[in-house]
Amino acid sequence: MRNAPEANNFPTLGTKPSASMGVRVLIADDERDFALMLAEMVRAARHEVVDVVHSGLDAIRSYRRHKPQIVFMDFAMAKLNGLTACRNILSDDPTGCILFLSGLSEHRDLAPQSSGALAVLQKPIGFTMLVQILNEAASQGSGSQTVTACAS
Repeated sequence: MRNAPEANNFPTLGTKPSASMGVRVLIADDERDFALMLAEMVRAARHEVVDVVHSGLDAIRSYRRHKPQIVFMDFAMAKLNGLTACRNILSDDPTGCILFLSGLSEHRDLAPQSSGALAVLQKPIGFTMLVQILNEAASQGSGSQTVTACAS
């Protein structure tokens, strides 16, 4: 795991939002430690993690089952990469909000436009940026396409 902060070091953010305000999040990443750390960050931000999966194929299945509001998806995964999984999900649900996570140094060259993803975020994602993305999605409602502003 690369420079990941301890889960216990995440700041608390005041009162817990109501169930209608919390964002439902799917995490798809084959780096298990990173995926679990990201899940803890989402929970620390008072949002719901519906599932943590480790392949593109499992991401598609989990998306269909849980209908999350946001998907944080690794670009390079086994059993179907993130690009293909993203395209599959968006063909079923064009309003899906998928953000790629990439540890590749050339992450900005992974043009999200070709996949339908809203943005490509550099791993590891900071807690402040994560909170900003989740809170914006919560304030805009399900399927918000405005997450691009804080993710880019």
